Amino acid sequence: MADGNNKQLLHLVFGGELESLESMNFRNLDQLDIVGIFPNYASALEAWKSKAQMTVDNAHMRYFIVHMHRMLDPNSESKTAS
Repeated sequence: MADGNNKQLLHLVFGGELESLESMNFRNLDQLDIVGIFPNYASALEAWKSKAQMTVDNAHMRYFIVHMHRMLDPNSESKTAS
């Protein structure tokens, strides 16, 4: 378990097909691809790049990194992840 000196900086990677290139609405929420939750930004970015590269031929497919640690502790001053 993390203590005050070793905070977990959790990141969620997920994606799906957008309805249009001008919106952030997903075409089908039942088909969202939940890639996983990662312990730091570097590993999340690696997973994001891999998934984004696999779907490069579909312009409507988008993957995102969500900084879960910011949502869990919105008062946190942390702006970077290790």
